[in-house]
Formats: sequence, C-alpha cells, structure tokens
Amino acid sequence: MVELFYTGIIIGLLVSSPMGPIGMLCIQRTLAKGHLSGFVSGMGAALSDLLYATATGLFMGLIVNFVEAHQRPLQIFGSIVMVIFGYYIFKSNPVKTLQKNQEQRQTLLQDFGTAFLLTFSNVLIVFLFIGLYAQFGFLLPEHSIQTTVSGLAGVFVGAVAWWLFITFVVSLMRSWFNIRGLKVFNRIVGSVIIILSIFGLVSFYWFY
Repeated sequence: MVELFYTGIIIGLLVSSPMGPIGMLCIQRTLAKGHLSGFVSGMGAALSDLLYATATGLFMGLIVNFVEAHQRPLQIFGSIVMVIFGYYIFKSNPVKTLQKNQEQRQTLLQDFGTAFLLTFSNVLIVFLFIGLYAQFGFLLPEHSIQTTVSGLAGVFVGAVAWWLFITFVVSLMRSWFNIRGLKVFNRIVGSVIIILSIFGLVSFYWFY
C-alpha cells in the first residue's frame, strides 16, 4: 500500500510538471494575484487530474473506447476552449485585474473553477495516465480497494506538491515584475497557450 502511494506521487508529479497551458496559467495568476491564487488554480487542476486518474483506473476499457471513438471532436473542443482562454489572458489588463482583486474578494473559487474546467476539457490526458499506469504497474486488478485508494491519494498529493512548489518559486520572483512587465507576461502566456492549442489541433490532424 505504501509503495503504491509513493508510485502515485511520482505519477502525479509527471502528469502535472509539463509546462503546458495550465502551468502557464498558474504562473500568470501567481504573478498577477499572488501565491494563493496560483496555488488554488493548481488545486483545481490537481482535482481534475485525480478524477481522470480514478476514472482511468476503474473504467479503463470503457474510457479508452469512448475517447478513441470521439477523439477528433474532443480534441477540437479542448483546443477551442484553450484558444479562447489564451486570447482572454492575452487581452487582459493587469491594472484592471489588480483593481478588481482589491474590490472583489471572492475570486479564489473562480480561480479554482476555471483551472479545473480547463484541465478537465483535456480528455486526451487519459492516454497519458494509461501509459504511466502500464509503465509503473499502477492500479492492477489484484489490488485491494484500500491499496487503490492509497495510490490515487498519492497521485493527488504529487500533483498538489508540484503546484505548491512551482507557485512558491514563482511568487519569489513576483517582485521583479512591475505593471508593464505583467502586461508583457500576460501577452506571452496568452500567446503560448494559443500556440500550444493550435499546434495540438494541427498535429492531431497531421498525424491522424
């Protein structure tokens, strides 16, 4: 049980650590709003990863069949969502964002929710979990319920640990950015998210 927990932590770190659109989003929010906002956004992503990890382990066959049967529309949907959100970040004004944060204090739930939904829109992450499960021999049929829960808890802990680390490191650099720097960074992050989303969509059509 303990061994599977540690394996789950490794899987959670491997799933979360690639600096994709969600990672860039958490960095942007950490710089613009502070460490807590970025970390809460990461928690939303971690919860989404936990749900996919659980579903992959319990319903692997059904999920694979569904994703393979609807791979193209799922890829299109996820890419469109990310392009729209990337454009929103690109056009966002850090001055208005900071003013809004000072006037409204109920923003952490919104940060959590949007990060969760954006991560959850990437259904193809199931294939990443399947590959990692196969490589590590994770959540095998002979595992007990307690062992399975322990492994899934490890996945969540690993994902949360990553977001805690990366947002803490970025928050230490926050003082290096003024309002103009935040505006430039927003445009860089927005552009990266849009490019990654379009690249994913184009590469899907190219290879499939």
